[in-house]
Amino acid sequence: MHWINPDSLVPVTCEVKRFLFNSRGEADGLILTNGAAAHFPPHLSEEVLAHVGPGDRVTLYGVRPRSAELIACVAIDTPEGVRIDDRGPPPAKTKKDRDGPRAKVKTLRLEARGTVERLLHGPKGEIRGVLLEEGEIVRFPRHVADALPDLLAAGEELAVRGIGVKTHLATVIEATELGRSTHALKRIPSKPKARFHG
Repeated sequence: MHWINPDSLVPVTCEVKRFLFNSRGEADGLILTNGAAAHFPPHLSEEVLAHVGPGDRVTLYGVRPRSAELIACVAIDTPEGVRIDDRGPPPAKTKKDRDGPRAKVKTLRLEARGTVERLLHGPKGEIRGVLLEEGEIVRFPRHVADALPDLLAAGEELAVRGIGVKTHLATVIEATELGRSTHALKRIPSKPKARFHG
């Protein structure tokens, strides 16, 4: 949303509790101490991680979807007064240019199981993952939430298998299978289909 003037938006100031990451290891969101979440585009990952840390008090400028307690950030003011402004992704002349920086983190086959702490949302408020109480971040396509509403809720037990990254900052799994236990994993369909059970 680089076309929006951040100064036209109502600022929200709060402390950062933790970062959220995508399955390429890029930061793309924050959990705030007031219980809300913030989303920012992953092309801002390096800049945000260089200027913001857990416990920092930041001011966020963004829009709020109707369906989630979320701020889709247009800009972030850091504690030192640095404005991180989303002016869109850097221009890429070739596919290699676009994908090159994202190839730095080695992807692994990963699995996890635990209790869902909270749902994670995309910038329009759509459910795009969960945070487990043990700290793992699970990501999946938007159609999965419609297919598994009983499984994807805070307090539910969840097992997951997929491809992702494990770094000193986070473990993130792009789910290919979900279920209530490792013995009941069901493959996620690549496209929206009729309801499937885990």
